[in-house]
Amino acid sequence: TKKQWSSVVSDLYHYVNPKNERASPMISKDTYECVMRHKDELDSAIVYDRDFNYQYFGFKTLERSYLLKLNGKIVERPQHMIMRVAVGIWGDNIERVIETYNLMSSKFFTHASPTLFNAGTPQAQLSSCFLVDMKDDSIEGIYDTLKTCAMISKMAGGIGLNVHRIRATGSYIAGTNGTSNGIIPMLRVFNNTARYVDQGGNKRPGAFAIYLEPWHA
Repeated sequence: TKKQWSSVVSDLYHYVNPKNERASPMISKDTYECVMRHKDELDSAIVYDRDFNYQYFGFKTLERSYLLKLNGKIVERPQHMIMRVAVGIWGDNIERVIETYNLMSSKFFTHASPTLFNAGTPQAQLSSCFLVDMKDDSIEGIYDTLKTCAMISKMAGGIGLNVHRIRATGSYIAGTNGTSNGIIPMLRVFNNTARYVDQGGNKRPGAFAIYLEPWHA
């Protein structure tokens, strides 16, 4: 990896996908421009020796899922990731950027995984958890909700979903003059979606927690 963080950011921003030869920036335009404006101050603030404060398991976890890659090759160091997060949150407030960087790199606190994955990138979704209500007790409502859950999982969010709006087994379906199979077959579809649409593109498994009121049949 390159030592100067601003050079790494430039490489990530100007990345061109070799398979389709299209510009595919891994860093947002706002983050890139901010880093270029303050590159001397930001580059000099990074303390690379703090990378050695990670244990082997922690370092390999960062390597596997958190550090940004180009063409499968890691281009970020742990300190680069932390500075990316700080700039992604604070932007041109360089005093706050450096304060946040120093606190995180000294292990006073860390941000949640979605923030470490996405801060400073074109898809800057930083939240860990989302509470979702089933849109409607209908095919349209169920699949609209399924799409919402899939999009959240794509960007590394975990989901808590209540399903007590869905009718119970044996309930009448006016549109087909049939009866409902209940929530279990529906939840298999949500479970398979959680397995398929993992968090952040194979960074960690999807996580859907399902909630049901005690009165539901």
